[in-house]
Amino acid sequence: MKTLSAMREDARNIFLAATRAVEGQAAVGSHCSRQGRWFHAGDCRIDLDSIDSLLVVGAGKATASMAKAIEALLGERISDGLIAVPYGHLEKLGRIRQIEAGHPVPDENGMRAAAAIVEMVSRARETDLVLCLISGGGSALLPLPAPGISLSDKQAVNRLLLACGASIHEINTVRKHLSGIKGGQLARAAYPAKVLTLVISDVIGDDLDIIASGPTVGDPGTFQDAMQVIRRFDLVEKLPLAVAHHLACGLDGTIAETPKPGEPIVERVAHCIVAANIQALLAAEAEAGKRGYHPLILSSRLAGDVGAAADFHLSILEEILATSKPVAQPACILSGGETTVTVRGHGAGGRNQEFALHAVSRISQIHPAVILSAGTDGRDGPTDAAGAFADSTSLRRAKESGLDPDAFLQHNDSYTFFSRLGDLLKTGPTQTNVMDVRIMLVG
Repeated sequence: MKTLSAMREDARNIFLAATRAVEGQAAVGSHCSRQGRWFHAGDCRIDLDSIDSLLVVGAGKATASMAKAIEALLGERISDGLIAVPYGHLEKLGRIRQIEAGHPVPDENGMRAAAAIVEMVSRARETDLVLCLISGGGSALLPLPAPGISLSDKQAVNRLLLACGASIHEINTVRKHLSGIKGGQLARAAYPAKVLTLVISDVIGDDLDIIASGPTVGDPGTFQDAMQVIRRFDLVEKLPLAVAHHLACGLDGTIAETPKPGEPIVERVAHCIVAANIQALLAAEAEAGKRGYHPLILSSRLAGDVGAAADFHLSILEEILATSKPVAQPACILSGGETTVTVRGHGAGGRNQEFALHAVSRISQIHPAVILSAGTDGRDGPTDAAGAFADSTSLRRAKESGLDPDAFLQHNDSYTFFSRLGDLLKTGPTQTNVMDVRIMLVG
């Protein structure tokens, strides 16, 4: 039987195998190829000899790595290129320029990058190709407020929407109608050029109009929908004056709507999802099998309250211990997606560390067992950790150190708890982002 130490190392390596499979360069390489004059991206086939200029643009946590793969495939054909990436996510590129910008809080660098990208693609002609590389974080990295709206205005609206409990779909409906690039407006700027968008998905269901707020995707929402969100959460009187004026102009038709599905603008765009959470889980499944476990993928779409999710996963581990169902020991249970945390305190941490902290007490009754929950981008919340481990000894070790898991949960201070136990997982930037991966091992 493996020791807990060996199982923890297994969990770490299973997680790293998952992230490697969806790293930007690997993801593009697995879906894109070139055969002479032909460039293939998924089901899309492009005759490079029919293209006058090839422009590469994009934004996201994985976009620099994606761009590296594109340069390897199309280097000499690239006419110009510009991407926005988070600070510390640069790659060595030859033809595609990079601008580091703020994430998750947008900054002036991001505005400069977004404006330059729109200006670049606006020069494209019908015989040109715009290759757009989009990954998680792209929305924050391409902040381009609509004319008359400031970056601080948009940030104020974003804070209002987050605080009132609006869903990501509701937030994006408003965001797109305050932007000059989101909701298909990058495609509008590039029209009539052809656009091919390669996407690494960081949302459940891989909804293209949600990933990075869909800069090249037809927007099903309207100014009327955006105002309904504002009214639903009683935010009308709280809006900055410039935002209220912009929405009013949109409602009376003074400002053009975002491009809609089926319009000629978006009909010139093709999309290819090159990586998503399920690919990470499949790679984790294969690695777990190599390490002697019986793996089982629960779902790549787990959402909802982090405490409820942790309880559900622990129930499965207890069932394995009692009945060897749904899979026999040694078992590896895998899940992906993105849970939510109810913030009650002022501690440090993220949803993955909180998941592990919820598990500390119950996993102490399962021997031997290890849980690792981590963000595939290498960052969990506003911390330098990807996630955290919890194992059969965590509760005992915590008590020996005078740490009460429940007290840390009350203060949402999972980072401090696991830091003191030495149980944080720190990987640094992984050049990808396909939400979270949870790995549970029962020896």
